[in-house]
Amino acid sequence: ITPAAIIKKLTGLVAATFTPLTAEGEINLSVIGPYIDYLIEKQNVKSVFINGTTGEGCSLTVDERKQLAAAWCQHGKDKLEQVIVHVGCMSIKDSQELAQHAASIGADGIAVISPSYFKPVNADALRLFIKEVSTFAPDLPMYYYHIPSMTGVAFDAADVLNGIEQVIPSFQGVKYTGTDLRDLGQCVCYSQSHNWSVLFGVDEQLLGALVLGVHGAVGSTYNYLGCIVNKMLVAFDNGNHMQTRALFHHYLCSAGFDVSVNKQVMSEVSGLAMGPPRLPLLPCPVSKAQAIALKIKDFSQGH
Repeated sequence: ITPAAIIKKLTGLVAATFTPLTAEGEINLSVIGPYIDYLIEKQNVKSVFINGTTGEGCSLTVDERKQLAAAWCQHGKDKLEQVIVHVGCMSIKDSQELAQHAASIGADGIAVISPSYFKPVNADALRLFIKEVSTFAPDLPMYYYHIPSMTGVAFDAADVLNGIEQVIPSFQGVKYTGTDLRDLGQCVCYSQSHNWSVLFGVDEQLLGALVLGVHGAVGSTYNYLGCIVNKMLVAFDNGNHMQTRALFHHYLCSAGFDVSVNKQVMSEVSGLAMGPPRLPLLPCPVSKAQAIALKIKDFSQGH
């Protein structure tokens, strides 16, 4: 039986997790266990995407990323449904090392952004990069993480997907963090015949993506608003568009959409110490995060 035949398709809400740091800026692994319990019990979110943009993955060392991945897999065993580890780096060697490590600790999948200093000149070059990373974890589902606003790599994700199954047998889908709905629609269309997952990554535009047929969403706000968005997904699936819109409008009013803000909001809402972001990101003023947390509390009590 091929690995693809027994792979559990990644669907629904996936929390793009924050990396807990101490006040001195060191990774704080002691928070991971309680963090997992909080996601499952309070937000009904059972899959995570770690070391991505929200997790400040590109600001962490390879060793720090390994420690975090190991902690998430260890504490999440028999609790979380899927732990997807982002392994994208500027250096292909670092990405390969992280991919191999993810496979060794029992991760459920890996994802890769495009390198962004030396950028791939076209979709073929990027596909080759992803392929060379996947060979270090051939049995793990591989996802392409498309985020042109951060990488500056703006060619269509659909072009990257085109024919990728012929070179990467473990390929399982795309995390689409972009606003080009035409390209997103093409990704959904291409993925249908392969039973891949298309997961949307722009939290505040999720409703538009659902209409196009995405299979789930990966985002930072699902750490602390997963419960509300899960209700919205149920309403959408049931064809209750008025309730879907109402929930989405409330969600938009009570979410933050920047890593520093979200990290502080998560600390306020969950009571878990996420700590500051790492430079060059600056901490969010606590008063701003508290104001957002208050809105969330008011809304949650009303539901």
